[in-house]
Amino acid sequence: MNKGFLLTILAGLLPLTLLAGEYDISVDRVQIDTGDFVKEGIGYNGASPGPVLRFQEGEEVTINVTNNLDEMTSIHWHGLILPFEQDGVPGISFPGIKPGETFTYKFPVVQNGTYWFHSHSGFQEPNGAYGAIVIEPEGREPFRYDREYVVQLTDKHPHSGDRIMRNLKMSADYYNRQQQTVGDFFSESAEKGFMVTLMDRMMWGDMRMMKADIEDVQGFTGLINGKGPEQNWLGLFKPGERVRLRFINSSAMTYFDIRIPGLEMTVVQADGNNVQPVNVDEFRIGVAETYDVIVHIKDEEAYTIFAESMGRSGYARGTLAPEDGMTAEVPELRQAPLLTMADMGGHMDHGGMDHGDMNEDDMAGMDSGDMAMGAEVDHGAMGHGSMDHGDDASLPEDPFYAKGSGLVPTASNGGKFLSYSDLKAQKPLYEDREPTREIELRLTGNMERYEWSINGTKYEDADPIVLQYGERVRFKFVNETMMTHPMHLHGMWSILEVGEGKWNPLKHVISVAPATTVYMETEVDAPGEWAFHCHLSYHAASGMFRKIVVEGGPDSTVAEGKLSGKQGGES
Repeated sequence: MNKGFLLTILAGLLPLTLLAGEYDISVDRVQIDTGDFVKEGIGYNGASPGPVLRFQEGEEVTINVTNNLDEMTSIHWHGLILPFEQDGVPGISFPGIKPGETFTYKFPVVQNGTYWFHSHSGFQEPNGAYGAIVIEPEGREPFRYDREYVVQLTDKHPHSGDRIMRNLKMSADYYNRQQQTVGDFFSESAEKGFMVTLMDRMMWGDMRMMKADIEDVQGFTGLINGKGPEQNWLGLFKPGERVRLRFINSSAMTYFDIRIPGLEMTVVQADGNNVQPVNVDEFRIGVAETYDVIVHIKDEEAYTIFAESMGRSGYARGTLAPEDGMTAEVPELRQAPLLTMADMGGHMDHGGMDHGDMNEDDMAGMDSGDMAMGAEVDHGAMGHGSMDHGDDASLPEDPFYAKGSGLVPTASNGGKFLSYSDLKAQKPLYEDREPTREIELRLTGNMERYEWSINGTKYEDADPIVLQYGERVRFKFVNETMMTHPMHLHGMWSILEVGEGKWNPLKHVISVAPATTVYMETEVDAPGEWAFHCHLSYHAASGMFRKIVVEGGPDSTVAEGKLSGKQGGES
């Protein structure tokens, strides 16, 4: 397809898109209407979400950001490889932008794909300060499509970010609307027996946890491109077209399971990087991840884009249709999943979770088999899970296809659900070599006090992680909590280990499911100071955050040509 023709189409389809050049962005107080409620929030250029920034690989961009708030602000360019001074993290890469001031970001665009930008100040991002980035490649892409849409998801809550944080600190279950009732106890007793059910409840009580501890914050309205389910975002197509959907999860806390009933999706990018195409019926998108899919629509029917939360507490909805005004059936939310002892069995004795008054003997006695609680757990098949269970023999040998977990998703039609193990790089960026060392990061926390940490230490009490320029570091994530954590390393790529060697995919966010161990490797090729944190807003704010210091390297923080050949397109 002629690139000029494509850009003309896109300019018409995306009225908020800014084309390449110098950009001016204002940070403003805005009104956000979800269709369920209207609230004051923060946006860019007078709206939330902000504009779609469209860059060209190989150019240098200049972005002037003017702060019209009465508080400090910042913009982080999520997933972009750039000099650390331009990364936009107050206290690490720069001081922040004062009220009334303009800060100019300037950096080369050395990649292509789908990314996004957001504030890294306080809770401005969950309050509405986010937007999308689309970077056109220098060469041809290894797949074709006729038109495209950004599909930016978020979880808009009627409460402000500060209020949500206060309520979670007061009671971690404040927003949990799916707690089990006495009626649930009697129903389960009739099915499994009174003593089995009683002992099960006692174990969860001793751990100061609930089976419904899957989502921290419920009661939100899911938005697609700023529109709630009733407002119904619409993307038009012509029958026979291949439509590229650039999914971005800009939520504060919500994982979404995405499907388009009646259409198969072909995944072609993950976190902005081309992958070998995978045909799926459904996929899970973690907080801050991006996935690009292509759908081939042959008829003149309308189709629903349905994104329900991992905990089934809410959803976002949009429509693909050949004509304005057409709609398709909106699926019912599926039954809310519940955690099982199998979910928690792998790391219960590591001490990463504060289990109240339980001792080691209590923990050792929690055998899910003895309690008839179910079988082994598949954390990998949930789309984001364990690549390796280490030396813990209590975990299943097959991390992707064992059954029994309350977290394991299945496609609604019994079809294919995307797994991390399905992702293979289209074209490797880095030479496949052995890591120079391994760093273990235990993801730890106390749900009752709502405190989150790494290796048992909160950010304010932790020393930076020091890396040396040119080394290859293997990070070992050990999730000792009951929550799924999307871990985001700024400034450098995360090479997710899925057993494919040089074809392991590049990502900027890696989800780590409860009681699993996940490995990633990083080529340390970006000098400076970088953030490394859980991208759940209230987990990062509570302490699951680290500073990375990269010592040594060239004077320039982005080496000339270090990303040449990226993305697998033709050069």
